[in-house]
Amino acid sequence: MTGKRVLLVVVLILIAAGAFVGWRILSKGESTDDARVDGHVYPVSAKIGGTVESVEVVENQVVEAGAILLKIDGRDYRIALQKAEADLANAMAHHREAETQLPMSSVEAAWRNSSSQAALTRAQGLVTSAHKDLEVARARLSTALARVKEAQVNSAKTAKDVDRVKPLIAKDEISQQQYDTFVASAEAAKAAESSALASVTEAESGVALAEARVNEAKNTVGIAQSDVEGAAAAPHQVTASEARISAASAEIARVRTAVEQARLNLEYTIVRAPVAGIVSRKNAETGTVIQPGQPLMAIVPLDDVWVTANFKETQLYEIRPGQEAEIQIDAYGSRVFHARVDSISAATGARFSLLPPENASGNFVKVVQRIPVKLVITDKPDAEHTLRPGMSAEVTVLTGAGRN
Repeated sequence: MTGKRVLLVVVLILIAAGAFVGWRILSKGESTDDARVDGHVYPVSAKIGGTVESVEVVENQVVEAGAILLKIDGRDYRIALQKAEADLANAMAHHREAETQLPMSSVEAAWRNSSSQAALTRAQGLVTSAHKDLEVARARLSTALARVKEAQVNSAKTAKDVDRVKPLIAKDEISQQQYDTFVASAEAAKAAESSALASVTEAESGVALAEARVNEAKNTVGIAQSDVEGAAAAPHQVTASEARISAASAEIARVRTAVEQARLNLEYTIVRAPVAGIVSRKNAETGTVIQPGQPLMAIVPLDDVWVTANFKETQLYEIRPGQEAEIQIDAYGSRVFHARVDSISAATGARFSLLPPENASGNFVKVVQRIPVKLVITDKPDAEHTLRPGMSAEVTVLTGAGRN
């Protein structure tokens, strides 16, 4: 009886093994319902800050690549471009000025030296002449000041005379003609005082003018001396001038870069679609103040999607890139999409999580891991069965006897 039981157990084991082998041979392949449609999501961000002037699209609108999505107020950036262009013109003018300041040849430098010596002699003569003119002007000023004092004394005396005769004319002790004579004398003295003061002002102007001429002559002497020294140091001036030209060239390059940046910033005030697709997650409205790098919306193209299936690690033994697969999208029921295995992820999904598991710490519990497998849809696009990123799917990879 015991032998029959053993035989029965062996037969059952063989039947189970045969059934498992037959299932593996006849099975279509490995399946999982941990799958979803994936696709590219292109974020649209602001490259510059500013106020949104207008939004040209609405949520879920289909747009072409390069279509205008929104506009940012560009007045500040337009002014910045004009300023940069003005700075460039100024830098180019400085460069031309530096080029014109290059010293002359040695022959011309010798001629410049003799000419500078003659100019220095003339300038020194101008200084002497200007000093003489200054002395004459100061003498005129002293004379004018003395005349002012004299006129002020006469004016004060005649004014007092008028004050003294006023009571007499009131009592008719003197004639009106005599009184008018005193008044006229006072007015004449006052006019003489004003004239003297004007002469002082004129004399002071003459002194100031003479002093200015002296300073101008001294400056001319200094310039002439500098010219003499410059003619003697022409080689050093060549080096210095070349350095100024190099600095001016570098400034032109720097300002040109600023112009290009300002031009780019002005272009960035118009935000365009990077690819053709559908507008999603639009969060920009007219009047919104945005910052550089701030997300504005996203563009999702529906013509470039794939399916990511997360197979258990125990299912990957027979899955290879290039194998055919069948996909059912939950939204479309029994509709079967054909695909092929494109690639297998280099690591499990857990390794890419924010906090990957660390089995060396704490109590260890073995969990079967899942590895993402990318499948590319091989069917032609179907307008009635549009695949959108995020849709749930069931995937069967055709391995073994199930492959064509």
